[in-house]
Amino acid sequence: MLMIPQMSVDYSGIVYAVASGALASGIGYALWYSVLPYLKATSAATVQLSVPVITALGGVVLLGEPITFRLVLASCAILGGICIYILAKGDAAVAHKK
Repeated sequence: MLMIPQMSVDYSGIVYAVASGALASGIGYALWYSVLPYLKATSAATVQLSVPVITALGGVVLLGEPITFRLVLASCAILGGICIYILAKGDAAVAHKK
């Protein structure tokens, strides 16, 4: 709110914002929803939970963002949770067969 008086609107900034929001997000959602019918609900949920890690890695690779301790810790927490779920699901399937 304090910066509104100094705010300026730039045509290229508007174009980039629209391209980023509409095109990139639109393509991502179209791809996701085209694949979704072929996934089980639990698999889809697991993949969806990994999106923040994939996005952060995209920032590192494509934009040169730094790999920080916070990024590594958060990624390990997310992927660790997904791994725990997958392993528990596998154990439940083995116990169910017995």
